[in-house]
Amino acid sequence: MSGIDACLVEAMELPGARGAAVVDWTSGLALGTAGEAPGGDGETAAAESAELARMAAEHGTFAPGPMRREDGKGLPVEDVIITTRTDYHLLRYVETSFDSSVFLHLWLSRDEGNLALARLRLADLAERLVLG
Repeated sequence: MSGIDACLVEAMELPGARGAAVVDWTSGLALGTAGEAPGGDGETAAAESAELARMAAEHGTFAPGPMRREDGKGLPVEDVIITTRTDYHLLRYVETSFDSSVFLHLWLSRDEGNLALARLRLADLAERLVLG
């Protein structure tokens, strides 16, 4: 596929997309952003979503067993979905050939968005995303 910017442009084409980011959960830094940021502050949103992504990927309750799947590929967690009264937040982990700690964060309007479609599209984007 393409790089971070093209990935974010595609994510923002989803119906109801309010904002999107590619975030490193180790540092909490956004590697790229598009659209609005939840709470109006992209840096804070990246840091807070990174905490959630890290917790889901590293804690045994959500990802039992080793950090990598039995076949040695990728994390055992695919995505995290947070539902609020007005929005959805989708965090999709990006698998790479190296130990990646990157995920896509899509902020989606609940009234205008389609959660199932967004989840499928983010999975495709994460698979095609080229980092570095």
